Amino acid sequence: MRCISYLFWYNQSVQPSEKPLIWIGSSKKDLMALPIGVRKFFGHALNFAQNGEQHDACKVLKGFGSAGVLEVVEDDAAGTYRAVYTIKFKEAVFVLHCFQKKSKRGIETPRKDMEIVYARLKAAEAMAKEIRDGKARS
Repeated sequence: MRCISYLFWYNQSVQPSEKPLIWIGSSKKDLMALPIGVRKFFGHALNFAQNGEQHDACKVLKGFGSAGVLEVVEDDAAGTYRAVYTIKFKEAVFVLHCFQKKSKRGIETPRKDMEIVYARLKAAEAMAKEIRDGKARS
């Protein structure tokens, strides 16, 4: 009985305007490999995005022409970490990439990581279209 009442309480507490979070490629596995404090911080920032808000630590990722692709940056004793996501599509917030920044060339995102983001953004676009088309058929 406790389980049923918890589920009722949980379902009542979820915001109806909250977008689902969809992980592209290995982004969730990559996030889970980061330090726990960084994971919690990124989770909090992603929750803001799901609710149509932007966390103070988020900024537009350069090279995508609009504010549709954002990154969250967090530092800890072991280094600098980034999570990249897109709010470009109304269907969901798509997490594109999570990684530890290892480049020694200032704050620039390494080319390899940018290529991953570009490829996963294309995958997110295709997935958003499938979701949209699936809802239209239902």
